[in-house]
Amino acid sequence: MSDFSYEIGSDNIAVIKWDVPNKKFNVLTIGGIDEIEKILDELFENNGLKGVIITSNKDNFSAGMDLNVLAHLQDQSKNKEEIFQFVMRAHKFLRKIELGGTDTNTKKKAIPFVWACNGLSAGIATEIGLACHHRIAADIENTKIGLPEILVGLFPGAGGATRVSRMLGLMASAPILMEGKMFSAKKAKTIGLINEISSPLDLIEDAKKWILNATKEDITKPWDKKGFKMPGGAPYHPNGFMTFVGASAMISSKTKNLYPAAKYLLSAIYEGALTNFDNALRIEARWFTKILSEKSTKNMIRTLFINKTALEKGLKRPSVESKKTKFQKIGVVGAGMMGTGIAYTAALNGMNVTLIDKEIEVAKKGINDIDQILLLGLRRGKITEEKKKEVLGRITPSNSYEDLKAVNLVIEAVFEDIEIKEKVLNQIQNNIEQDTIIASNTSTLPISELAKSVNNQEKFIGIHFFSPVHKMNLVEIIKGNNTSQKSIAKAFDFVRVIKKTPIIVNDARGFYANRCIIPYINEGLLMVKEGILPQLIENAALQLGMPLGPLQLIDEVSIDLAMNISEQTRNAIGTNKLMDEITCVLSIMYNAKRFGKKTNSGFYNYDEKGKRNGFWEGIGNNFEILSVQPDIDTIKDRLALIQCLEATRALESKVLLDIREGDVGAILGWGCIPWAGGPFGWMDLKGASWVYKKCDEFSVKFGDRFSAGSLIKKLASENLSFYEYC
Repeated sequence: MSDFSYEIGSDNIAVIKWDVPNKKFNVLTIGGIDEIEKILDELFENNGLKGVIITSNKDNFSAGMDLNVLAHLQDQSKNKEEIFQFVMRAHKFLRKIELGGTDTNTKKKAIPFVWACNGLSAGIATEIGLACHHRIAADIENTKIGLPEILVGLFPGAGGATRVSRMLGLMASAPILMEGKMFSAKKAKTIGLINEISSPLDLIEDAKKWILNATKEDITKPWDKKGFKMPGGAPYHPNGFMTFVGASAMISSKTKNLYPAAKYLLSAIYEGALTNFDNALRIEARWFTKILSEKSTKNMIRTLFINKTALEKGLKRPSVESKKTKFQKIGVVGAGMMGTGIAYTAALNGMNVTLIDKEIEVAKKGINDIDQILLLGLRRGKITEEKKKEVLGRITPSNSYEDLKAVNLVIEAVFEDIEIKEKVLNQIQNNIEQDTIIASNTSTLPISELAKSVNNQEKFIGIHFFSPVHKMNLVEIIKGNNTSQKSIAKAFDFVRVIKKTPIIVNDARGFYANRCIIPYINEGLLMVKEGILPQLIENAALQLGMPLGPLQLIDEVSIDLAMNISEQTRNAIGTNKLMDEITCVLSIMYNAKRFGKKTNSGFYNYDEKGKRNGFWEGIGNNFEILSVQPDIDTIKDRLALIQCLEATRALESKVLLDIREGDVGAILGWGCIPWAGGPFGWMDLKGASWVYKKCDEFSVKFGDRFSAGSLIKKLASENLSFYEYC
């Protein structure tokens, strides 16, 4: 069976249809490239052909390149010539499309190509469209067009960088190329990414009309015409020079020079703009070869595409329940921020939800909060008014546990207090059917302890969402001591229905994610107590690649919640010198009534709109600032290692079951060193010997929390990486 097929109609117009067998989305494979090259050669030999339409036989055009192909190339990265030739092969067949079967040495009339995009188009799929002479997209909800390669550590290397920058200029192309945004059909037309919008039924007919009326001028790209000038100015033009200087500074500021893809992308555009189009494509191919050869790029692709996709497809889902569970109605108990977020996400994905709180007015306020989320989506054009009404119509507020009788899953999302949760869980179990799964959204409390509040512990499980629920994609599924495999499978199915990424972990205080986030925050607090400048701590974290510094993160979480978690931890496992020092810092903040962003006063000062406005002056009054500050690399290494070591301990203690889940969960859950592919990816980049020596050094300087442990010692002695060993 073929990925591509074509038919030539009585009007002498060929329609190429992309339809990869046994795949929900089309992806471009090596075999697909072979086929499209062969089809193009056959069509160009047809002298009577009036034009070609490239479209899809599926509900969407394509999700882009099969990144497994790129991963294979990366495995051969020592042979950069092989990578370069592969990239140039893509450039060659796309350039054939662009020139309509001619070349610069022939007088043959070019054949017009039209891209008829029906739905999603990403990456090289969009680059195929860019090579065509006219681009039409179906005006439907699932049409999203873009070049998101930058989000997995790459850049559009099959002509996308060169074509978009020459079509629109550097400034206008920045959201497309440097931010990886995906655009609706209307927005794509507004910004110039496509030429025309059509209804799905008229898509092919409109493409044919354009072909039959196309002139030579229409099918000659601007850069193939004499006197072409780059919009906004080329690098040697005064305006263009300033634009490129500004873009370089912006990239350094945003990426902290951790993500080479953005820098290489700008280099490809800059150098390509100094020469003709064909040479520019070769330059783009060289820079793409370089980014594909970077070890950090390999790690990002492995974690954010290959491993993430495998986990979402059920790599770790128990096989005991082969048939996927369909959730039609669920219950959510607790109408606070987390509960409303869970209710919203479930309703958005087609489920009916009973949202319960002890006061009906609180439950109704939760509905109003959901309405505000939907209203924001409506304003941004992400949903329609009809969709908004449909989602709200699926959620029923209640203050009665009796309304849980018809649901097949209940998620408890009340305050993080074990006594409150136990009372709520007891009420839930008394008002549900026998087969109903009960889940707790606790972020730190052990599931096996909470399970004692219910009779049937086999059907009790942890489903830990991250805040804000509607934005965060990770969900931890926590198996208690007595949770059945069937319940885990059902929880997995629920997480996938709501389009989140699940990782399955064993039970322990903090599970996996919070187990690693808390030491990161604590290390920041300990540094404050040591007298390290808060500016240095926060900037080191950002230069490490963390989305938030530990002090900003605790301000976002809130000091009083941190105090509560600290108190519960002390009650559960006792205290020690380290915990006393952390509690000392928290107590000073608490007693000063600086509870964090929610009160506009924490480690940071905030203005009336909640915008950060420098650090609290009292930090210097309460903690003696060191006269000689440590170097920033030491702080970066401390903040990185404390997370990575905790991730390793989670793996060693069997809380974390797979390093693939560890890296995916770390990036999606708390943004842990994404440029390196997560904590295990970062340690592999550094090398086990370096990690072990640094742990040895830091253990002496800062305490045994930096002890390496047996696994890292073993990897260092045998010169192995985590991904080689695990």
